[in-house]
Amino acid sequence: MIWKLTGFIALAGLAIGAGTVQADSMKPAQNDLLNATLWTQTSVEFKANALASYRLAKVMLDQALADKNWTGVTEQSGAYQDKPPAVILDVDETVLDNSEYEAWLIKANTHYSSKTWGPYVDAAISKPIPGSLDFIKYAADKGVEIFYVSNRKKPGEDGTRRNLKKFGYPINEKFDTVLLRGENDWGRKKSTRRAHIAKDFRVLLVFGDNLGDFTDKTGGSPADRLKVYEEHMDRWGTSWITISNPMYGSWEAAAFKGNWKLDGDARRQMKLDAMTYWAGPQ
Repeated sequence: MIWKLTGFIALAGLAIGAGTVQADSMKPAQNDLLNATLWTQTSVEFKANALASYRLAKVMLDQALADKNWTGVTEQSGAYQDKPPAVILDVDETVLDNSEYEAWLIKANTHYSSKTWGPYVDAAISKPIPGSLDFIKYAADKGVEIFYVSNRKKPGEDGTRRNLKKFGYPINEKFDTVLLRGENDWGRKKSTRRAHIAKDFRVLLVFGDNLGDFTDKTGGSPADRLKVYEEHMDRWGTSWITISNPMYGSWEAAAFKGNWKLDGDARRQMKLDAMTYWAGPQ
């Protein structure tokens, strides 16, 4: 799912737009993305965590298939029990790994921009999140429809489809199962797309790396978001499957009230203020 993406990819002719690549002899610029991107891209722990989430999802999928009353979306209504089964997956940092873009942002000392993100999407070079392809094929083999619900914008659909197909992710060509922002007047909030799918399918599971992949209640303070988490406690790890993404997301904006107009230092100070601290040795 895309939210103020911030992250290395050398695209020929790519317009940076803002910032310049640090010379090797210069001291690297401070960047809040560094540890998060390094962990996502290089750690065994990230891979193991993602793999575990998708292995859990296989168990939950089989339970959901056996229970006609099971549904994974709050938008499901009416007599849905005999509708064909489906799963909904976010794309970015849930199915496809864009950490090379994040690393490029760090190296270029710049920030997310549609002017650079668009060419990255069109290049179709994101790699699979561990476990995602195996699970999706497992679900498809059981007759479960696969929907990719992403906040990539409509012009990026061709690149998104090519990227998924390159690795063998199943895409139904009989009707649209890659639902992007900007199609059919769909905005950033995903509830309308979940409802669109739930009209014709019993949605078993939802996958994402950001709260907005599961509910539209993503705003407010960290405390407000905690209440949403607690409200849906029975869904996490059952019908809602999360993939860790420390690089970006609505969680970051919550710390500084979503005010991206603030400069980096001001946002960083508000992040520091949002944390709780040990008093230190006495």
